[in-house]
Amino acid sequence: MTTSSKQLAPRILVVEDERVIADICRRVLVSEGFEVDVAANGKTAQHMARNNRYDLALIDIRMPIMSGEELFHWLQEKQPRLASRVVFATGDIIAQGTDTFLQESGRPFLPKPFTPDELRSLVRQVGVECQCLV
Repeated sequence: MTTSSKQLAPRILVVEDERVIADICRRVLVSEGFEVDVAANGKTAQHMARNNRYDLALIDIRMPIMSGEELFHWLQEKQPRLASRVVFATGDIIAQGTDTFLQESGRPFLPKPFTPDELRSLVRQVGVECQCLV
């Protein structure tokens, strides 16, 4: 891949505290041609979002230090473009608070565990909707 084509690749921020899941997401998305940065928590993701331009963010809801919900609210205020391009991941969709948050956010989500094909499909769907991965 040349430097110029690499610069044109859509960039995704994966915010996931479970290293194995983060690594799988990175591998799958890189194999699809995306540039991928990983943050282990919401605070790190805030710093990265301030200093980089992302086309999409895949955010785990339950994380230490700062939850995905808190990060999403921060993005809505400080980075509304990216907030409109968030996909959530969670293993906790049946919890009342999580279910309510997901409905109110209006953002798509992947229930854990998810397959690489489910990840690819939803990222492509959201990317086409926002025309950031076309």
